[in-house]
Amino acid sequence: MSQLIGRLTGLRTLGERYVPTYFLAALGNGGMAVTFFIWLNFLVPHPKTPIVTFDNIAAFWAKSDLIGQALLLLAMAGIALFAIRHFQSLIWNLSEFARFRRSSAYLQLRETNGAVILMALPLTLAMTINVLFASGAVFVPGLWNVVEYLFPFAMAAFFAVGVLALRTFTDIFGRAVANGHFDCARNNNLTQMQAAFAFAMVGVGLAAPAAMSNVKLTIGLSILGAIFFITAAVVVAAVMLVLGVRAMLTSGLAVEAGTSLWLPIPLLTLIGIATLRIAHGLHSGFELHIDAPHRLLITAFFFGLQLLAGLFGWSVLQRVGYFRTYLNGPSRSPATYGLICPAVGLFVFGMFFLHVGLVQNGLIEKFSPIYFVLLAALATVQVLGIVTMFRLDRRLLAAPAKSLAEAESVA
Repeated sequence: MSQLIGRLTGLRTLGERYVPTYFLAALGNGGMAVTFFIWLNFLVPHPKTPIVTFDNIAAFWAKSDLIGQALLLLAMAGIALFAIRHFQSLIWNLSEFARFRRSSAYLQLRETNGAVILMALPLTLAMTINVLFASGAVFVPGLWNVVEYLFPFAMAAFFAVGVLALRTFTDIFGRAVANGHFDCARNNNLTQMQAAFAFAMVGVGLAAPAAMSNVKLTIGLSILGAIFFITAAVVVAAVMLVLGVRAMLTSGLAVEAGTSLWLPIPLLTLIGIATLRIAHGLHSGFELHIDAPHRLLITAFFFGLQLLAGLFGWSVLQRVGYFRTYLNGPSRSPATYGLICPAVGLFVFGMFFLHVGLVQNGLIEKFSPIYFVLLAALATVQVLGIVTMFRLDRRLLAAPAKSLAEAESVA
């Protein structure tokens, strides 16, 4: 079965060399699909709907010139391409993971610090729901006419993934606390923050109806569910950040897990967007009004923290030679897929900061020269993420099997 799925997806069957870290490949592809949706959402007018839809795109197409139509096609092709790649990688990962769970390596993994990578499954499944929603909005005509009926199903799906995330988290860390087997000395990275990342992905998905629904009960349930999982993400992230930084200051960075230094970037994106969605829900459903200056403060706060994390992580990764070793050099590790989500997170929230923070407050005029300069900088981040994604696929999944022998999970 696994070989058949490998042929259908175009991805190599790894067998005993598989580790759950490869879920980050599916996660990254899903994130890239969302980045192209973000282009449409901020540049295609949609005055009657909170997000861009197929009908908005069709109306914009009808009055656009050839350049505008070409850009629309590029964005829609980007969504379709990376959505397909996401599902290919997801199916492949689920097949490989099913076999991995029956191996002794799975039992050994659960007893180590590296068990946190099991949180990549609910994290990726939550991204799958986001990809489905974005793809449906863009490619299905008239979907928005029945969206209020879809919100309960979407929230139920996110709650189900949230339950899986909670069960996985309590199994991993409950055992660690009960038995005391967590190795703090080897926790010299921020990989443990993947647990917070998974909770935040569920939380931001649950927050979506709060920003889009007109039904007060839907908005209320959306806000309550989002608050629960976002609070869990913040608490877990704070604890794991302290533990990780302490270990790094004592033992130095575990270089193979170096990309974890940039985990705060996508995490902050999810928490920031969830905050904006909750604020919108309080505004539309409960008359607690959040004005444009407040949104400027929210976006500036989170984007500033992202830049700080990005600059600090870059400094450390350069010092330890991470890029020349794992991205361009002979060493191969699936943990390198951790480079994709920071690119996605910085681009996505950068677009929010630019449009919701700066443009809506009149600090920058839309389509002015400085606007296009900032837009080009964000596009550069997106392109770097795409180039890195394809390079990693060639190195880790399309390479000869013998080159993967050294790939292993990061503890």
